[in-house]
Amino acid sequence: MYDELLRPQFHFTARAGWLNDPNGLVFFGGWYHLFFQHNPFDTKWGNMTWGHAVSGDLVHWRQVENAIHPDRLGTIFSGSAAVDWRNTTGFGEGAVPPIVAMYTSAGGTSPESAGQPFTQSLAFSSDGGETWEKFAGNPVLGHIVESNRDPRIVWHEPTDSWVTALYLDKNDYALFTSPNLKDWTRTCDVAIPDTSECPDFFPLAVDGDPAHLKWVFWGANGCYLLGSFDGKAFTPEEGPYRLDSGANFYAAQTWSDIPAADGRRIQIAWMRGGEYPGMPFNQQMSFPCALSLRTTRAGLRLCQMPVREIEGLRENSVIRADVALLPGRPVDTSAGELLDIEAEIEPGHAKAIEWCIRGSIVRYDAEKRVLSCGDRETGYEAPSGLLRLRILLDRTSLEVFSGHGEAAFHLCFVPDPAKTRVELIAHGGEARIRSLAVHRLRSAW
Repeated sequence: MYDELLRPQFHFTARAGWLNDPNGLVFFGGWYHLFFQHNPFDTKWGNMTWGHAVSGDLVHWRQVENAIHPDRLGTIFSGSAAVDWRNTTGFGEGAVPPIVAMYTSAGGTSPESAGQPFTQSLAFSSDGGETWEKFAGNPVLGHIVESNRDPRIVWHEPTDSWVTALYLDKNDYALFTSPNLKDWTRTCDVAIPDTSECPDFFPLAVDGDPAHLKWVFWGANGCYLLGSFDGKAFTPEEGPYRLDSGANFYAAQTWSDIPAADGRRIQIAWMRGGEYPGMPFNQQMSFPCALSLRTTRAGLRLCQMPVREIEGLRENSVIRADVALLPGRPVDTSAGELLDIEAEIEPGHAKAIEWCIRGSIVRYDAEKRVLSCGDRETGYEAPSGLLRLRILLDRTSLEVFSGHGEAAFHLCFVPDPAKTRVELIAHGGEARIRSLAVHRLRSAW
């Protein structure tokens, strides 16, 4: 197990069965908890249950017992979790604060819940996330419209209150506040063009300055708004922008309760649409990324880069510097299925720089200032004329990040066993590899 032909080796997958949206991401007691939409009985979507995995380093995951199971209110759709440090819910026992999850009870998606609407419910753990109990008073937020779903809870310290961002319908979301996660008041409506479902809502420092915060509000496809929040109303000020330009990035969520001493805002996404024929599992998560809010040439933008913990998997690194990249003459950089690549390239007179990675193409068009991965592209101008790329290659996926992560792509593919090479080539003129580090990675399993 965990070494099947198409099993990713440093991306999380369920032991068996279907997986989609990450849910309930929370850090507590030294452990990162990853809950996820899970069908324990089939490799196809259905029977939605919260699967559960834990990790001490965001790299090595251990799947444990499923946490939240379907009931008379519905199957268990997406949601979020946080530590209730002040025991506002009263769920805590003794000195251990409860971890509370808010999720969608998807009425009408099972015979047991026939006739029930979509509502929002609570479950809690009094033992650090090992076991879970549903609140007897569920649902805590009744049906509003259509298939309203995917509550994202946030503790707002300045107002001593809980906030949840909830998807309503079409491009529409709403914010609600509560003193105890049980009694909710609708305070604000938000529309994000060209997206739907799976909101996340959090503050982030601008250019690393903790005195200058912006709130980020995003939907499932990575479209996000930047703005301000006073505890009740979110006021959009910029956007919408797109966090990721790849074909397989969806329903990203960030971890709650990461200690201030760490200070990172870390996300993981479902790499929707991957294919894994003949495997006992289906679908995979992205590799966790740290987020930053940076001033770029285009303005203030959300950036993502792989978390530093991946460096613990590196072995047999090959380092090169100051290498001419001649037109039509590929530089063979490596072979393998598990790689972490860091590159700095001066485009020089080249019209385009192209990586061929196990048959997948990553291309920078220096004339058009366009970066592409597979059949997806985005405008990108290399700062100071230096193209910086970070590329993660796993058995069935490719993740590409430029600069500080201003542009990013997540791509799934079914590998061709005959295509193992990783090559770099210039078109239309000479370029130069200023630095290149190719790190082979061990399996995280």
